[in-house]
This record gives sequence, C-alpha cells and structure tokens, in this order.
Amino acid sequence: MTDAVPQATAKGRDRAAPHAVVIGSGFGGLAAAVRLGARGYRVTVLERLDAPGGRAYVFRQDGFTFDAGPTIITMPSLLEELWQLCGRRLADDIELRPVSPFYRIRFHDGATFDTSGDAEAMRREIERFSPGDVAGYERFLKVSEETYKIGFEQLAHVPFDSVMDMVRIAPDLLRLQGHRSIYGVVSKYVKDDRLRFALSFHPLFVGGNPFNVTAIYSMIAFLERRWGVHFVMGGTGRLAEGLVDLIEGQGGTIRYDAEVTSILLDGRRARGVRLASGEEIPADIFVSNADVAWTYSKLLPPEVRRRWTDRRLARSRYSMSLFVWYFGTARQYPDVPHHSILVGPRYRELLEDIFKRKVLAPDFSLYVHRPTATDPTLAPPGCDTFYALSPVPHMESGVDWREQAEPYRRAIAAHLSETILPGLEGQVVSSRMITPLDFRDRLLSMHGAAFSLEPVLWQSAWFRPHNRSEDVEGLYFVGAGTHPGAGVPGVISSARVLDTVVPDARDQA
Repeated sequence: MTDAVPQATAKGRDRAAPHAVVIGSGFGGLAAAVRLGARGYRVTVLERLDAPGGRAYVFRQDGFTFDAGPTIITMPSLLEELWQLCGRRLADDIELRPVSPFYRIRFHDGATFDTSGDAEAMRREIERFSPGDVAGYERFLKVSEETYKIGFEQLAHVPFDSVMDMVRIAPDLLRLQGHRSIYGVVSKYVKDDRLRFALSFHPLFVGGNPFNVTAIYSMIAFLERRWGVHFVMGGTGRLAEGLVDLIEGQGGTIRYDAEVTSILLDGRRARGVRLASGEEIPADIFVSNADVAWTYSKLLPPEVRRRWTDRRLARSRYSMSLFVWYFGTARQYPDVPHHSILVGPRYRELLEDIFKRKVLAPDFSLYVHRPTATDPTLAPPGCDTFYALSPVPHMESGVDWREQAEPYRRAIAAHLSETILPGLEGQVVSSRMITPLDFRDRLLSMHGAAFSLEPVLWQSAWFRPHNRSEDVEGLYFVGAGTHPGAGVPGVISSARVLDTVVPDARDQA
C-alpha cells in the first residue's frame, strides 16, 4: 500500500484522470472523496453550505463552539484507514479522547446507570439494578459480539446489488434473530425494564425505534465494548476539516456555496450536474451524499426512475426528526458527564407518538451533550457548552415549528433545571435551536427526517437504496440513506462500499 499511495495521489492531480463529482460534504461524502482520490480519480466535492460537514456542521457564537450533529466516534479504525490511504497518520492530525462513562442514563425516578467499556464495572452496574440479570447480560454480550462479527465486519462494506445477496445472508439473519426487534432480543436476556432500555436504546442514535428496528443493531453493545466511545478534541467539526485536508492533499477540490439543482443525463447515464448558478460540471462518475430520497425526487426526472419512483418514495418510512437546543452557560456543571440520557416517564408510548402517531408529545426523553467535560476549549473560561437533543416526529406530523420551537425549548430548559442542571435558566448566555424545518430546508432531508429512511428490516441491506443506483448509470450513493445506514461508522462504511462498485480510475488510463 505504501507504494500505491504516491501514485494515487499524483493521479488525483492529473487533469486527464477520470473526474468524479461528489454531491455533499457530510462524513460519507468526504470519505468517498478520499477513497476515490486514492483510486486515481480527480475529485470535485460540491457543498451547498458555506463549510464542510453536512449534519456535522459547526456553529460558533459568543465564544462557544457547538457541534451541530454527530458527537460520538466509536470505530477509530475506519478513520485511520482513510488517513492511511493518503500515506498519513490519523493521530498526527486528529486527537481522539476516550470518554468514560460512555453514557450516564438518568431514569425518570432519578436512578442513574453508567455504561462503560469496563467489563467489571458494567457487571457491578447490572448487579446494582438487578442481580438476577447479570448472567443474562453476559449471554446478551456474546450474541452482540457474534452479530457484530457478521453484521458489521462481514456485511457493512458489501454492496447489496442483487436480491441474491439478501438470500445468501438470510440464514445468518435468522440465526442472529434479525427478524426480531433489538428490544425484543434484549428482553430475552434481561428482565429489569431499566436494563432493557440501557442495552437497547442505541438505535435512536441512527433514527430507529428500538421496539421496531432489527436486532442486528444489538451489535452496538459489543462495538462500543471493543472500540470504546471517543470524542474529537476541538469538536467533531475538526474531523470534517481533517478529511478536507486529506482531499486537498490528494489534489481534490471542495467548492462551497455550490448547490446542485439537477443531475444531467445522456439517456440513462449521468453526464454532469447543474448548479443553482446555472454552471454545468461534467464528470465520469457521480456520488451523492445528499439525502437519497431528495436526490431521486429533486435531482432526477421521473421518467428515468423505474425503482425509486415518486410513489415508492412517498410510501417509504422515514426516520424521526430532532429538536436540538444548543446553549452555553455562564457557570460550569462539573458533575455532568460528557454524554447524558434523560429517560422520560413514557418511554414506549413516547416512541409510538414519534414514530407511529407522529404527534408532538408534551413529555420527552433527552440526550444531553456536554463536550466541555472533555475539551474545555469549546467554551470561554469558566463556562460550559451543551446541547440537548429531543427526538420528535418528522414534518409529516404537521407541527408548526415556527410557533412550537420556543415553548418546547422552555419546557426542556425547565426540565434540565429541575434535574441535572440546577439553576440553568438563569445561567444561559448563548442559545440557538434547530428543528425539523432545518433538516428539511437547510439539509434538504425528505420530510425533515434526521436520518433519512427508517432502519427497519424491510428498508435495510438490499431493500435500502443501493450504493450503486438502480436507475441511473454512473450514479452512486453514500450516507445515511443507503447501505449500511446512519451513524458515523455506517456512513464511512458506505464510502468503503464504493471500492467494490466503482471502477478504479487507474484501470481506465
């Protein structure tokens, strides 16, 4: 590999090399650009916003740094591989700091449960809540490990181009209980309701309802145990900046304020893109990191879409959306860990409100991010940076967020003040919000869904939009809406799939 990298890098600067256009600079798009550059393509990344990152955009105001989206890094090896493709070391550019506990879960009765990578500490926590569940927890971990080895190590980077790909993994899916929900499988092994939550909530981080998503997501328990939970020092936005540096080091180009309004076709083959400015950019291949449903419905004409028709997209199920309140405080809260989860009084019913009934409930469960627990430089001296994230229904709910955002924020602030952040309302010195409107209008996500298609079994693997477009030649997909799905490991792995389905530019010279 060492010998190949300089050749790939030089080729990336060769104006005669095949041209690849990447639409969007989320982590999936940036990872795709790195991989394409390493395989000889001349790469242009087009980003409609004024900075990279997509959902991992960074807001800076009043001396505070707010990571807009992803805050958790669980598989550093995926990032290390991207740096290695460029002949560089991740550690030279990015500092990853382990976080412990992984999460502090606060239940509605005030009880807390700390999850971590320390096997003995986890056994003690399980025993403290329910001594009779320790053995079941150990059995569940073995299931989680086996699921990880098959579901992620063997399948996450494999394209599901053919229904036969799905048929081949069907026996493994059945053996791993993939037809059941993760909550249902966890419930086989532990009986305490609070422990069932602690071992099954993770799909909420990728847009899934634990009572509905496939038990394949049980792999996350082992994944976190194996790799740990990390934070990027300087904020997750530093990772986007580091990837941009890799791309530019390969000779690639990233253009901001460059909104793609259509993909130009020659028959059924993509030949170029048109920007909002009217400029047309030709290329040999195209990779969309934009929302899959948006790409098909807004960037391509209906007559070329045999599989992903408007009717099919309308009938698909989309993930929930998010309400996120970013705030900075004039004081610090040293007792609050990096990641907290506050469970509301109606967990199952609340998720039904969000996913099924699509109504905005008066209660909520929250994920609270305090990055200054790990990196104090993200706030002015003596201050703390936070965000509080609440899952909410997507825009098909009909909620008027222009009217509801501020009352909802006040309710969250009051709840935090009564629980983990005493006196909060008098300490807030910087504040901003994003709602489903932002996901729809700023990030161009269908219905304002925060994670694209909902990761239920019949919208996974072969049933999910393919990494190689079924409808348009020369068009490929990365990101949350394609295989293997949302989350930082998922979107970076979607770029890895390109190594299989996109021709190597060096073979075309």
